[in-house]
Amino acid sequence: MVKSILGRKVGMTQIFEEIAAKDAGGNEVLRRTGRVIPVTVIQAGPCVVTQKKTLERDGYEAVQIGYGDVRESRLTRPERGHLGLYRSPRRTGEGEHKRVRPVRHLRELRMAGVQDLNIGDEITVEVFREGDLVDVTGTSKGKGFQGVVKRYHWHGGDKTHGSMVHRKPQSAGATDPARIFKNTGRPGHMGHERVTVKRLRVVRIIPDRNVLLVRGAVPGPNGGLVSIREAK
Repeated sequence: MVKSILGRKVGMTQIFEEIAAKDAGGNEVLRRTGRVIPVTVIQAGPCVVTQKKTLERDGYEAVQIGYGDVRESRLTRPERGHLGLYRSPRRTGEGEHKRVRPVRHLRELRMAGVQDLNIGDEITVEVFREGDLVDVTGTSKGKGFQGVVKRYHWHGGDKTHGSMVHRKPQSAGATDPARIFKNTGRPGHMGHERVTVKRLRVVRIIPDRNVLLVRGAVPGPNGGLVSIREAK
């Protein structure tokens, strides 16, 4: 089973923790503990299997999934051919012919057991269960060109006592090496990097709305594409 899915970050909110308890009649009910949990809301799936790679044919096992509805006219000709959207259905490699609905994003995920999957299979949030641990990958917010105070959280220089320099990095090194060592903090481009936050707990699943609530923060802006995968 594919325990991975693509989605978009909706935003953050908070919910009250609920635990299983029994009422006076002995019936099992959910009761709030009063503890607030910060969660990220993710619109996850539905995704479709667009390609699978096997050890015999490709040298490794992986599955490619697609996410996001898009008009067929917005796809390039190679993308349409890859999804089998031309008049002649594409050959999947095992003697099958299959068309896949137009999708905006494609991602390949390495995994074992791809023989049980078929081109066109749909993946929903129901592949996860509440309490599962997942790794969420996204692209962090781009901050542009920034100095060392914002980029590396340096303290900065004196604000008074005659100091004319407040936010500059000051000396970049000693005189003797006469060069700047690698990994020395310098001003530069900040953000817009691939970031993975590991072992976030799935707090709640809403299957009819394709919504996943995970505890904690997820990289990227609201509306950004994220990949959710079962934690190793």
